[in-house]
Amino acid sequence: MGPVLLSSLLLLGLGQAAPPDHEVTYLPGLSKQPSFRHFSGYLCAGPGKYLHYWFVEAQSNPQSSPLVLWLNGGPGCSSMEGFLKEHGPFLIQPDGVTLKYNEYAWNKIANILYLESPAGVGFSYSDDKNYGTNDTEVAHNNYLALKDFLRLFPEYSKNDLFLTGESYGGVYIPTLAEWVMQDPSLNLKGIAVGNGLSSYEINDNSLVYFAYYHGLLGTELWKDLQAFCCSQGKCNFHDNSNLNCTLKMGEMIQIVEESGLNIYNLYAPCDGGVPGSMRYEGDYLITHDLGNSFIRMPLRFSWRQNLFRMPVARKKVRMDPPCTNSTAPSVYLNSPEVRKALHISPEAPEWQVCSFEVNRSYKRLFMQMNEQYLKLLGATKYRILVYNGDVDMACNFLGDEWFVDSLCQKVQVARRPWLYTENGENQIGGFVKEFTNIAFLTVKGAGHMVPTDRPLAAFTMFCRFIKNQPY
Repeated sequence: MGPVLLSSLLLLGLGQAAPPDHEVTYLPGLSKQPSFRHFSGYLCAGPGKYLHYWFVEAQSNPQSSPLVLWLNGGPGCSSMEGFLKEHGPFLIQPDGVTLKYNEYAWNKIANILYLESPAGVGFSYSDDKNYGTNDTEVAHNNYLALKDFLRLFPEYSKNDLFLTGESYGGVYIPTLAEWVMQDPSLNLKGIAVGNGLSSYEINDNSLVYFAYYHGLLGTELWKDLQAFCCSQGKCNFHDNSNLNCTLKMGEMIQIVEESGLNIYNLYAPCDGGVPGSMRYEGDYLITHDLGNSFIRMPLRFSWRQNLFRMPVARKKVRMDPPCTNSTAPSVYLNSPEVRKALHISPEAPEWQVCSFEVNRSYKRLFMQMNEQYLKLLGATKYRILVYNGDVDMACNFLGDEWFVDSLCQKVQVARRPWLYTENGENQIGGFVKEFTNIAFLTVKGAGHMVPTDRPLAAFTMFCRFIKNQPY
């Protein structure tokens, strides 16, 4: 083989790595463009399905740094929330125009792939515009998108791979891991789930205890809940057929979810003030969905089902998580300059933090994640982190702690405080309990979006997980 042909083939091989037409060469809103490379475009997730991704290379040594996939939850919410408001390298400012560098960006130690999933979420779309889907289909589509990413970026195919996410990511991540662990070409090392939905029953039952012991319910309601929902030392707040229990649970739901408390962070203010069940904002009818708690209770969903049947011919429906404000990322991502910079398809919808259509038609097939976790643990080669901000009520820490305990793994390190360093001083970051190949960890004072509330503690936790260091 001649030297010219050899060099041509080498150049061709290099050209296949990192698609140049996906590279973001100029990003509006930054005072200075980054020193690391980042890419935005579409991944094929099955016939006619195109999932938008934004990939940021590690700020140092990307070739040898791990590859981390991140998924936000919902179902139907965008991972751009994780990128722009949690742990991405650029944080959106309240003006919806300016980006600031994140001192605690997770791409300081890893290459991170933020994926908008499923189709219909954020800038992701499908040719047929049919956005009804379910847990099993989403897991397979996410796997196909990950494979397509590694086809476009083959230089990362041998790197350590971690699957991470939060909230309904508690279902997305373990079900995706089932696919990934069966693929020997992928170098899966572990998964991390933050404030995840792991079991509807445990999440519901634990939330009642969380609410009472955080001073929300009062003695009389607590006594009634115990009298009507508990027998022989066991309480069922999840799907109890006792009418009196159902009525008292209605009171509990009213306090926790509809009184104006911030369900994502008990001690944070409610953005927009105490909400009504719905309101109009411009052309949009605004509704809220937590997606996680009290899934089986008719009380819990009756008003929302009525909303779905309302004639909204002249109005669009937008679903915002309660007590949160998505205006800044919406303004930024929908600006024509940003859409152009990120190579967004003209077929893509207007960006919204959560898709009403995807959420409304989503079929939840799994009520708990025990089987998926036990498969991963049974392989004895993956490390798992389940972490929770301890003032979140949507997916509360107590429920995830009970869930991890229910997996009946051998305790390696008893529950203890974990420390991080801030301003030269050691501080308690929360508490951690370690089992064989799985750890449960709380982040003190954080809500549902842990890196937003406690960025340094979250970054410290992430580093120790990725680097397999003691918490």
